[in-house]
Amino acid sequence: MSVKIRLKRMGAKKAPFYRVVVADSRSPRDGRFIEEIGYYNPITEPTTIKIDEEKAKKWLKTGAQPSDTVKRLFEKAGVIAKAEGESK
Repeated sequence: MSVKIRLKRMGAKKAPFYRVVVADSRSPRDGRFIEEIGYYNPITEPTTIKIDEEKAKKWLKTGAQPSDTVKRLFEKAGVIAKAEGESK
C-alpha cells in the first residue's frame, strides 16, 4: 500500500479550503483517508497554514510521500527543515 500526504478539497464553490490528509494513493481525492494532519486556507490574507508537525514527521519517517503542493506547504511551515535536522 502506497501512502501519500495530499490535500482534500473542502468548502463552497469558488471558496476552497483544504485539509492536509494522509491517504492511500488509490483512494479518490476527496475520499477515504487515514489521518488528518492539518489544513490550508488560500482565501485568507495572508494564507493560513496549520500543520501538526509531530504527525507530519511521523508519517514522513514511515515513508509517506507528500504531493508537490504539500511539500511546498511543509517548507513554508518549516516541517521539512525540522525533519531533516532531526534525522542528521
